[in-house]
Amino acid sequence: MSRLRYFLRRLVLSIPVLYFGATLTFVIFRFGPIDPAAAIVGETATEASQAEYLRVREQLGLEQPVFEHYRKFMVDFFTFDLGQSWVLAPGTDVVDLLVIYGPRTMWIVLWAVLIPIFVGIPLGVYAGLHSNTFTDYLISMFGIIWRAMPNFWLAIILLAVLSQSDALLGFDWNSFLADTSVTGTPDLSNLTSVDGFIAATKKVLPAAVVLGSASMGSELRIARTAVLETINSSYVETAKANGVSRRSLVWKHILRNALVPLVPTITNEAFLLIGGSVIVEVVFGINGLGWLFFQSAQNGDLPLVTALVFVFIVVVVLMNIIQDLLYLLIDPRVGYGGR
Repeated sequence: MSRLRYFLRRLVLSIPVLYFGATLTFVIFRFGPIDPAAAIVGETATEASQAEYLRVREQLGLEQPVFEHYRKFMVDFFTFDLGQSWVLAPGTDVVDLLVIYGPRTMWIVLWAVLIPIFVGIPLGVYAGLHSNTFTDYLISMFGIIWRAMPNFWLAIILLAVLSQSDALLGFDWNSFLADTSVTGTPDLSNLTSVDGFIAATKKVLPAAVVLGSASMGSELRIARTAVLETINSSYVETAKANGVSRRSLVWKHILRNALVPLVPTITNEAFLLIGGSVIVEVVFGINGLGWLFFQSAQNGDLPLVTALVFVFIVVVVLMNIIQDLLYLLIDPRVGYGGR
């Protein structure tokens, strides 16, 4: 099987996953414990509210036969017609809400991914190349501590420290580099300017550190283990015997092969970051998709909840596709020898 055929096959296999995810979303919406029409109308038992309740049920398609509703639901979802919010932003298209709230979450996730990649992985590689030294033990302990800290606990501690940074750290975080507060939503409208970029980055940096903390610990430890396994492999020993320079040995033979087990870790952690953003965005007061999902679930806005669940499923599938593509780029053996 060629590498292109392998990738196309993986691409086609993602379609049933999306279909199953959309079906599961429909089941939650239609047969879940919360009546979306009741959540929209409220609990008043007047005659007018009962009429409104029946009207809302009809608009949501709940009065249709199950299979007819299922067919329309699936067609709408796969044409990205995600409906409207009925509680948080009545009458507003979900796609419009995604356009408003999505970039804020993506901005946090971007930095939450980059921090582990450019901090955790280099530290793990360095520890693997200098195994059983004091530096290796120190870095390994650092990784274990970061991996063990719960996101919500670290978020609260970091929020408390930065709020009193003048007394605890000797400088005022609110005025450091840019005038921003610890909590609140970043302004992404001026990213093209240096000041706007710094302010938007600083605004989400505490949340990104919290969100990427577990990923940093995982990627550090896996990178160290992968480097140790690669160093002890036969082809590295052969390269050493042939007089390959240490620099070429590290960059060409060790690092490239050590990246292979890191690919699923990075892609899987990226999705977990989106899920973890719910807690982090609520703690730091950032109005992103995580905050929107929390508020819609808390207020029983099931049309919005189910739409966001489907969006998260699409993100999972896209991350798996990116993972397969990275495998093809890093490991030339992928796609050959499989059925």
